[in-house]
Amino acid sequence: MFVLVTYDVNTQTPEGRRRLRQVAKICKNFGVRVQNSVFECRVDSVQLMEMKYEIEEVINAETDSIRYYNMGNQGGNHVEHVGAKPALNVDDVLIF
Repeated sequence: MFVLVTYDVNTQTPEGRRRLRQVAKICKNFGVRVQNSVFECRVDSVQLMEMKYEIEEVINAETDSIRYYNMGNQGGNHVEHVGAKPALNVDDVLIF
């Protein structure tokens, strides 16, 4: 399934900045960063549960916010990109 993950982590403290880096690292393990706090992920249901668990172990639910938009299996086909940064296909093999 195609899942869009967005997050807003409070970075007013050193701990918040650390959480922000940790959330980004977790998301990078499951998808592609398309904007600063937005990732496009192609995952199955088990991977989605694993990603949610890992993120929820890191964030502070009182100050941070995570949103998961499940776009279904064909969700990536409905993405339109305009502007800077080349659009990446999350279904392609990515080598960093």
